[in-house]
Amino acid sequence: MASPRIEAVIREQHRMAECPVWEEEMGQLVYVDIHAKTVCRWNPVSREVQAVGLSHRVGCVALRHKGSYVVASGTCLGLLDWGTRQVQWLAWLDRDKPHNRFNDGKVDPAGRFVAGTMPEPSAPGVWEPRQGSLYSLHADYSVVRHLERLGIPNGLDWSPDHRTFYHVDSLEYCVRAYDYDVQTGGIENPRLLYRLQEDQGMPDGLCVDTAGTLWVACIDAGRVIRLDPETGTRLCTVEMPVSRVTSCCFGGPDYSELYVTSAADGLSPQQLCREPQAGHVFKSAGICPALAWCPHGPRMAAAAPGITRRGQQRTVDLNVARLTD
Repeated sequence: MASPRIEAVIREQHRMAECPVWEEEMGQLVYVDIHAKTVCRWNPVSREVQAVGLSHRVGCVALRHKGSYVVASGTCLGLLDWGTRQVQWLAWLDRDKPHNRFNDGKVDPAGRFVAGTMPEPSAPGVWEPRQGSLYSLHADYSVVRHLERLGIPNGLDWSPDHRTFYHVDSLEYCVRAYDYDVQTGGIENPRLLYRLQEDQGMPDGLCVDTAGTLWVACIDAGRVIRLDPETGTRLCTVEMPVSRVTSCCFGGPDYSELYVTSAADGLSPQQLCREPQAGHVFKSAGICPALAWCPHGPRMAAAAPGITRRGQQRTVDLNVARLTD
C-alpha cells in the first residue's frame, strides 16, 4: 500500500472524539466527543461542525434515519432527534453498576444496535476488571445481553459475509473473533485474533473493509493497524500525527477515505504542546478504494421488521409510536 495522505479535516481539540460513522444520505461524518457529552456532525463542504449536548457521557452514536440517531449515553440507550435536540430514552442498563457507562457501539448487518458498557477509571489508567457487558437493541425495543465480565468493550464490526463478529477488549489488549448468527444476533465461540503488547498501545475502535481485513485504532500508540483475520497477522500500519488515536471508519463519496478520530484528554500540558493536533479528526486518503467499505456491494441479509437500510448503509429504525416517556 502506498503511503497514505493524512490531513486534519476537523481542527477542533476534542476531548475524546470517538465512534465515527459516515452518514451517506447527508454526505457527512457523525461522531461523538465522549467527555464533552456531545454528538457531532461535520459537513465536508461547509467544514462546519454541529453538536448536540447530552447530560451524560455519550459513548457512541448510530444512524436511524435523516435527522434521527440512536445514542448510548451513561448507561442508557435512546433516540436523538437532531431538530429538537431531545432524546427519548428506551432502556437503562447496568443498574447495579453505578460507575459504568456505555462505550463503543455499531449497527449489525440486520439492523440491531450493538454496544458495550465499561467501568469508569478509578484512577488515571486504572479500571476494575470484568465489569463490562455487550448488549443489543432489537427492533421490538427489547435489549439482550450477549457477553459479560468484559474489561473495556470497545471497537466492533462484522465480516463481509456476516458470519463473524469482531470485538476489542481494550483492557485485555486483544481483538477477538466470534461466530455470529445474523438471524438472531447470537454471539458464540470466542477466539483470540490478535493481541497487542502493552508498549504497543491499547486497541480501541475498529472497522472492516470489503476485503474482510480489520483496521484497528491503537490509542497511545499513534497508529492504525490493518489485520488479516485469517492469519492473525498485521498487514500494515498507518502512522498518525497524534498519539491518542481512538477509532476509524471509511467514508466519502466512494468510501475510499479513512476517517480517524483522536483525543486530547489524557495528555499533559507538555504533551499537548508537542501534539498541537491532538483531538482533531483526520482523513487518510490514498488507501486503495477496493479495500474500502462500500455501500453498493453485495446485498445484505434481509432487514428485520422495523429496520431499514439505504444500500448497505446500516441504520436502525424504531417505531416511535410505541415509545412511552
